[in-house]
Amino acid sequence: MKYRMAFLGAVAMAALVGPASAERMTSWYGAIEGGGNWVEDFDMQEYVTPLGPPPSSSSLQLDPGWAALASLGYAYDNNWRFEVEGGYRHSQFDNITPLGGLTTAIDGDFHQFTLMANGLYDFPSDKGVTFTLGGGVGAHYAKMNSDNLSTAFDGDDVSLAFQAFAGLSVPVASWLDMSLNYRFLFVPNLKLEDEKSIAPSTAHVDIEDLKSHTVTLGFRFGSRGEPMPAPQVDAPPPPPPPVPRQYLIFFGFNKCNITANADQVLTEAANAARQLGTAAIQISGHTDTVGSVAANQKLSECRANAARLNLVGKGIPETSIMATGFGEGKLLIQTGDGVKEPQNRRVNVDLN
Repeated sequence: MKYRMAFLGAVAMAALVGPASAERMTSWYGAIEGGGNWVEDFDMQEYVTPLGPPPSSSSLQLDPGWAALASLGYAYDNNWRFEVEGGYRHSQFDNITPLGGLTTAIDGDFHQFTLMANGLYDFPSDKGVTFTLGGGVGAHYAKMNSDNLSTAFDGDDVSLAFQAFAGLSVPVASWLDMSLNYRFLFVPNLKLEDEKSIAPSTAHVDIEDLKSHTVTLGFRFGSRGEPMPAPQVDAPPPPPPPVPRQYLIFFGFNKCNITANADQVLTEAANAARQLGTAAIQISGHTDTVGSVAANQKLSECRANAARLNLVGKGIPETSIMATGFGEGKLLIQTGDGVKEPQNRRVNVDLN
């Protein structure tokens, strides 16, 4: 229970650490860790060959111990990490309880060395805290020594081991993470032998289902991935300029022929009419105040018709064009009678 409370308290403290960088480490990294280890009570059988195992077993309880681990791994951009981990765990004997017997205090040491291959998956958050889950498989070397067993015993064994992993990490520098990790180590069986036994006898201790819980605080050294660049968003193209609906051309004094400049303006008007799908084009001809009213009326009509024929020649249907002469009745520049004003000698083209 006290290990569980310590772990939960450490998790809460780690969650309060402010992130130095939201990017997780990628590429190669190394880590060192240290902390506490608790081995669950286990049943064991003590015997000496050539005699066989006894029909009953004893229950051994260990005191909480300590652990130190180091690992070397590679972190990928897809949040996966793979590493090789070496570890050492040490515990001391507390008491032993034979089947149907009395519990008695006992002295002794239990050493565990591990070499594991781990696969881990990181769940980063925008707060900088990364949660990790994973597991591993590898070799487990155990060594037990005690002068208080049935016989003095100093034996060891190598076996297959499995572990489950959960952890939290927070960045504290651009090259450094602080981590809080929990490991559950499971060894299906151990058959320790004391090779120092007097021949032909060999002392044995068989352990079934060894389970260890390890909580560590550590540091991971490496480099972080480059932050993802902000996606380039192209600015939308500016809207096309509005198509003009009014055009103005000018004429020489007492003339109604289309000049080169006027023809260019009428070409633009014809293109705009096709683009807009204009159904009606209004052309109005005008003069200055030189000459009689009747003469100017006829001249304005000539100018309007000249513009109309020019647009028809550019492919505008004649039925969509209405040409009207206004003489000197609608001056652009107000003048007195008999004044030569070039801006009054004009034609207005309106696209409706």
